[in-house]
Order: sequence, then C-alpha cells, then structure tokens
Amino acid sequence: MASANKVRQYLAYWFQLGKKVFTGNGQESLLPVPVLKGDHYSRQFEECWQIITSPESGDCYLEGTSETIAQLLTPEWEIIQCARCPMPLPVRTVGMPAESCPCHDLRNWPNTEIPMPRAPVSSQKHLNSIRQRLLRTHSQEEKNEENAAGSKNPPAVVIPLDFPLCHLACHSHQIGSDRLAAH
Repeated sequence: MASANKVRQYLAYWFQLGKKVFTGNGQESLLPVPVLKGDHYSRQFEECWQIITSPESGDCYLEGTSETIAQLLTPEWEIIQCARCPMPLPVRTVGMPAESCPCHDLRNWPNTEIPMPRAPVSSQKHLNSIRQRLLRTHSQEEKNEENAAGSKNPPAVVIPLDFPLCHLACHSHQIGSDRLAAH
C-alpha cells in the first residue's frame, strides 16, 4: 500500500519537473512553486496537498497519468522507482500495472545535467550525520595509529644461549651461534 507520505513524495518529485495535478475532474490544474522550503515542503505544496485530498476536489490526477490520487492512497497501489528514470512510479499490487510512467511525455528526460527532484532534507541533520561519521573515522584512525605505534617496536625475541644449533642437510658443517644471525 502506498502511504500518504509516499504519495506526497511522488507528487513533490513530479511537481519539481513541472507536472501539474488536475483537480475537479480535470477542470483546474495545480502546480505549487516552490515545492520545498529548506527541510520541509513549502506552504504552497501543503496547500495543494490539502486541496488534492479534499473530497470536494473530485478526481485529482497527475498530468500524464490516468490513476487518481485517491486510488493511489488505497492498498491496490504502491510507489516504486521507474525503470527508465530514478523517479517515483505508481504500480498496482493487484491487477494490471499503470499504463506508463509520468516521464513518458517529458522531452529530454531523464536529464542528468540538471538537479534531480528530491524529498525535503534537513541540512542540520545531514551535517550532523556527516560530523558523526567524521568523528567515528577520526577515532578509528587514532586507535589504528596507537596499534601501529605499538607494533613498530614489538617486544624483542629472546633466544636462549643454549638454543640448539641448526643442522641443515645442505650444509656439511654446523652453523655456530656467531653465524646464526646471518643464516
């Protein structure tokens, strides 16, 4: 089932590419600008969402699609990623899939030269997560350096003086303790 949040995100992504939502059985169109405001949806988007989900608005659907927003909010539908572009696409969980992705009528799409539509992002949360990763990495590097410093000067190997002499089959003579280091 497509949750209300997934449907909101689906609409927000397509609004960012200029797709409109038709309301009142196709009588009016809505395109909030801007869609995002910092780490949340804009006031214009929120007002648009209220109109779309209001029963008085009649059937509402995204430009280039045939399924209504009310249908997308039922258990029959799920929002996945389009196989052609990285945009959200509604698919039926039961029965026939949607006729096509809303990207089918966008010229020059997908376009990797422009910023991709996105969901709201909390800059503060994102920066804090980067900071935490850096702190963990720095802490791990310090531990690695401490371990490496300890292994640079490993404890000396003590060879007892009464260590038996090596008797190699390839040598006809014994290697004395004075030549052991050269061996």
